[in-house]
Amino acid sequence: MLNWFKKTNAGPDFSALDSREKVQAAAADGRLVPMLLMPAEFGGPAEGMNVVFVPEWAAEQKQRIDLGTVMSLAQQGKFTKYAAKPRYKGSSFVPSSVVIRAHDPGDFTATVEIW
Repeated sequence: MLNWFKKTNAGPDFSALDSREKVQAAAADGRLVPMLLMPAEFGGPAEGMNVVFVPEWAAEQKQRIDLGTVMSLAQQGKFTKYAAKPRYKGSSFVPSSVVIRAHDPGDFTATVEIW
């Protein structure tokens, strides 16, 4: 009867993906996709520290924010600066979230929660 008080882990758990090799293997079998923190449309390179691996839906969500919201407002002169910072849990190489911030002179923040 009181089982509904128990916490359940319904979401994904990427804690076992604790190396670049493991996330690349997960990408090779389709569980993860590469995502650019600084989008190519904003001049971000598709290499090095700018590439993280996330579930496809998270990459799509970030792209909607970057291209649908941030780019539109930047073209209107609302922002001149942009950053996307990953947050991690434990030793996982898969971000638990990515915080997007566009500012100067305006200010916009969005977070893509991953796990």
